[in-house]
Amino acid sequence: MKSLQKTDLSIIILNYNTKVFLAGCLVSVKKAIEQAKIFNIETIVVDNASDDGSAEMVKRQFKWAKLVVSKKNLGFAGGNNLGVTRAKGRFVLFLNSDTVVKSAAFLKSIEFMDLHPRAGALSAKTLLANGRLDPDCHRGFPTPWASFCYFVGLEKLFPRSRLFGGYHQGYKDLSQNHRIEAGAGAFMLIRAEVINRVGGWDDAYFFYGEDLDFFYRIKQAGWEVWFLAEPLLTHFKGVSSGLRKESKNITRASRETRLKVARSSVKAMEIFYRKFYQNRYPRPVTELILVGIRLKGGLRYLKQFLKK
Repeated sequence: MKSLQKTDLSIIILNYNTKVFLAGCLVSVKKAIEQAKIFNIETIVVDNASDDGSAEMVKRQFKWAKLVVSKKNLGFAGGNNLGVTRAKGRFVLFLNSDTVVKSAAFLKSIEFMDLHPRAGALSAKTLLANGRLDPDCHRGFPTPWASFCYFVGLEKLFPRSRLFGGYHQGYKDLSQNHRIEAGAGAFMLIRAEVINRVGGWDDAYFFYGEDLDFFYRIKQAGWEVWFLAEPLLTHFKGVSSGLRKESKNITRASRETRLKVARSSVKAMEIFYRKFYQNRYPRPVTELILVGIRLKGGLRYLKQFLKK
């Protein structure tokens, strides 16, 4: 039921140099808000020091959205935290700027959360531009074994295996709503109550890993994380970072940005491991894992360094 005083949903869209995609995202957001008119919804756009005219476009074409402009690129976690300080909703949706939401996305998400009071967070089925599932919307936590199986390709060979497929948990029925360990920051709906209890995004991360960290803390606090099986959005993945093969032909990320993100993605793996897993494994195991992370990171950085 619609609240006459309180805001039901705060949508936070973090943008960094994705002007064209941000415009498409906001058009879809407006349509979805209209379909969910029984709820009070606000939209907050946080511009992370873009230099492509994104902020000016929002001021000119989308005056109904609240614009917050950062003079410095605060990273994914820092930028979203800036949006949280402005949010008034009982739910907060973190939505990537390179997404297009379905018209029923907000209505169905809020209704689901209202029916599941122990659900602290929600991840919706997310499609890529080619119509395939974005696997990151349905994940397990990156334990050493799950990460090993993913990076060496065992999960790809046996995607429905409980033993080898723990990273994305493809053995679960993706046609049914169910509890999961983690989703993705592209569409991440969280109760404001949960944010107040577990804290916001950990800005030790600059880019990558921070959504897994957030989901992990939500689960640690005893809340459920749910996967909503109906496709609610399309994700043009990696437009800001420039690292993803899915968006290699459409991204405008500079070489400097790609290198910075490549470094940050490796640092994120190490931060997560040291924060949540280091004390659970013998020191030799930890040293081996950290060597593997740095090797993976070095190869990732070298790939971007050699790319024109």
